[in-house]
Amino acid sequence: MACERLNLQVVQTPMEGDFRFMPKSLKISLLVTSVTVVLCIFLGVNAYGVRAADDSPQDGAYRQINVYGEVLQHVQSEYVVEPNIPAVTNGALRGLLESLDADSSYLTPADYKAYKEDKGGKAQVGLAVSKRYGYATIISIVPGSPADKANLSDGDIIESIAGKDTRDLSLAMIQLLLEGQPGSTLEIGVIRPQKVEPDKITLNRVVVSEPAVAETMYENSTILELKPMIVDHDHVQQVEAKLKSMGKSGNKKILLDLRDVSAGDMPEAMRLANLFLKSGTIATLEGQKVQTVTFTADAAKAINTTAPMVVLVNRGTSGPAEVVAAALGDNKRADLVGEKTFGEGSQQKTFDLPDGGALILSVAKYAAPDGKKFEDDAVTPGTLVASAKDNLNADTDTDDTAVAANPGQPKKTAPQKTTPPDDQLNKALDMLKAKQA
Repeated sequence: MACERLNLQVVQTPMEGDFRFMPKSLKISLLVTSVTVVLCIFLGVNAYGVRAADDSPQDGAYRQINVYGEVLQHVQSEYVVEPNIPAVTNGALRGLLESLDADSSYLTPADYKAYKEDKGGKAQVGLAVSKRYGYATIISIVPGSPADKANLSDGDIIESIAGKDTRDLSLAMIQLLLEGQPGSTLEIGVIRPQKVEPDKITLNRVVVSEPAVAETMYENSTILELKPMIVDHDHVQQVEAKLKSMGKSGNKKILLDLRDVSAGDMPEAMRLANLFLKSGTIATLEGQKVQTVTFTADAAKAINTTAPMVVLVNRGTSGPAEVVAAALGDNKRADLVGEKTFGEGSQQKTFDLPDGGALILSVAKYAAPDGKKFEDDAVTPGTLVASAKDNLNADTDTDDTAVAANPGQPKKTAPQKTTPPDDQLNKALDMLKAKQA
């Protein structure tokens, strides 16, 4: 195999001050082998064989392996205490993958075994998560779920899950830990704004069901608001049915609320966008070794392509919902109102590793019609309006920071929270009112 040849050359390369002088312990040999295999996969060497010796990408791989070997030698021989070499290896591999994007992960043999044994369908707490700033970050909350009842919010940082620091967990394992048997409990540590210490919150896992598409009428039934909580087959079918009956009920304008919509799948996102588009590009998918695919609207699948339309988005809008929003915005079919979206949209492939572990690698990314990749640029609406939750947090004084700084001072009674006006919704309705049907 190409990777085996590459590893043999690296170990036997007689370079001054390099691997020739590294202690010949079994741990180091195994470590260098595992790192070499990961780099082989990452650079595509295993797929195309070892290239010519003067090929700069290959030379770069050799140099990086040499550098890693020297760093490891110093860590093992000179660190203040004898290091845990497997932990050092796992951390290095995890950091390598997470430096690419949140969806790329390294799984240890134990993690991969648990990952493969997971059959899904377990109870949840109602959280959609990703990784940002090294920690698990909440993308959105399922309404009525245990997470919603605990007043968790999109953007909250989850510092720990079941006592494990999320910095040390891959996204795949974080999502696995959130699952469990119905009725079981889960303890998470949540970092909230203006809090000195993370909140320790215990949630009960339940079988979470996504609510049906919500339908609301405004302005004497001339504006139809549709809010799917997930972009899957059933919910897209519901939207399609409501659009088909729209003419019979006298609705002439459409408000599509995609705030906090982060679950679903990409084919259904294409179908949902196509309901409002008779032509144009919906999205593209491209990668280094993945042939570029362009998804275009089919006029035969369109339902309503002329009614004035506004789409609401926020930082909880992610993945499939971002595809829909960008397609409608870039094709000038709808105005986008709200906040910049989360930024998610890639395709992964799993590579088995010789030690029983695995590499989950993003091999392609989805892009909007204007060419911007969702994972890199997200979607920025043309009309920016802050979230009502942000305004509430800014106006509410919890006094936690002040009490921590002055423990002798009595804590003030926090003012009773009131539901703030939905400025994003009100702005969208005002824009639709001004549009001619």
